[in-house]
Amino acid sequence: MQKLTFPRMGESWRTFKMLLEDLGNEVVVPPRPSKRTLDLGVRYSPEFACFPLKILTGTYLEAIEMGADTIVTSGGIGPCRAGEYAMLHHKILADLGHNIKMVVFEPPRFYPFNFIKNVYILNRARHSIRGIIALIKKAWRKLQALDNAEKLSHVIRPRELITGTTTRVYRKGLEWIDQAYTNEQIIDAETAALEALRNVPQNPEAEVLRVGIVGEIYVLLEPASNLEIEETLGNLGVEVERSMFLTGWTRDNTWTETTEGMTVKAAAEPYLPELVGGHGRDSIGNTILCAKRGFDGMIQLAPFTCIPEIVARTILPKVSRDYDIPVLTFFLDEQTGKAGMTTRLEAFVDLMRRKKHFRQGNGLLTG
Repeated sequence: MQKLTFPRMGESWRTFKMLLEDLGNEVVVPPRPSKRTLDLGVRYSPEFACFPLKILTGTYLEAIEMGADTIVTSGGIGPCRAGEYAMLHHKILADLGHNIKMVVFEPPRFYPFNFIKNVYILNRARHSIRGIIALIKKAWRKLQALDNAEKLSHVIRPRELITGTTTRVYRKGLEWIDQAYTNEQIIDAETAALEALRNVPQNPEAEVLRVGIVGEIYVLLEPASNLEIEETLGNLGVEVERSMFLTGWTRDNTWTETTEGMTVKAAAEPYLPELVGGHGRDSIGNTILCAKRGFDGMIQLAPFTCIPEIVARTILPKVSRDYDIPVLTFFLDEQTGKAGMTTRLEAFVDLMRRKKHFRQGNGLLTG
């Protein structure tokens, strides 16, 4: 039996593991990216490759050590190197002597036959079409539950009375959702996880800032790649709203573009009317939409050398001036340290708080 692995992006691995096992495969869960993961990726990837490619190189090598012989991953379209990741990873691994099979899912909205062919390859249990659809729907429901729990944790964390409570409760909720198997169990586990989060003791008078986070999908979704920035911000009294979750990205790339996706494009058009690949245009559009909703600031997360996010970075200062919203950019690579990031975040939070006081007439915007 083939042993499958896949890129690790946040908590979505819990869904992919269940679906692939339901289809009759043995799954090697990729380990959470660590210093060793990054060391392996840096050693065997091209020097100027973007950060996600390096992390995934290390992830695949660790999964191969654990017995994986097949990698299930995504492709991509447009002027972004992510669409070439699978081919480059296959070559890197082959050069290192690993005979690995790649199953690459292109966006089903543009390549439906690729999707059907790959599902057939992975359907080792030989489920009927109706059975496959039922399994995909169940996996989708679990992915929604995971995303909903994470979204609520971002709201509760800056208001908690005891630092760290939300994170502990959230992780417990993740385990409940992970252990749920049927649709009914998934719904019950989600309900219990959300209720547990709402019951975290909170300070009703907490002064909470609202910050939107935009950027490239991998560094947005994988906490190990962004040094747990959302948790750090929450502990600083900031409610985070991330521009992208895997459920939203999947909807936009599966059947048809969502209204939300089209709204983001329309917002960005005066500044960036063309597709530049990746999520560069989304970073512009979501920044504008968050500014209109009264957010206190924006943070852009970008892999070092990521061209779409570099393009967005050159435009964001004008967006910041036009909409009077502070924007902070982090370019992430193997040299990025958590201490330095935390220091910059503390200064940014202080700036936003003083700006908010100034607007409310409660203080002066002075050093």
